[in-house]
Amino acid sequence: MKVHLIKKQSIEDYVLKNARSRTSFEIWLSIIKRVDWNEPNEIISTFNSADILGKGSDRVVFNIGGNNYRLICKYQFGNMRVHLFIKWIGTHAEYTKLCSEGKQYEINAY
Repeated sequence: MKVHLIKKQSIEDYVLKNARSRTSFEIWLSIIKRVDWNEPNEIISTFNSADILGKGSDRVVFNIGGNNYRLICKYQFGNMRVHLFIKWIGTHAEYTKLCSEGKQYEINAY
């Protein structure tokens, strides 16, 4: 199933504020446009550095730009498409802080 990325504007806004991230997110977006996933494990097959988050969150964290940036998305596999909802974008250090507070499972900044 093709991916329906919800709130792509969040990435565009982040890149405007963090110009160094532009190329990394452009590469990620170009991959997302071409994927065809049928189950969550295929996310990991496409992005081997991504991690499916636990606690029934239906969330995945993507390592972007050689682990410089992190992107948390909630995923939902439907009949026709995979819906990928952007929940949070930040640096590796910001993600580490988020995890130490246990917020990666519920944050909804976008």
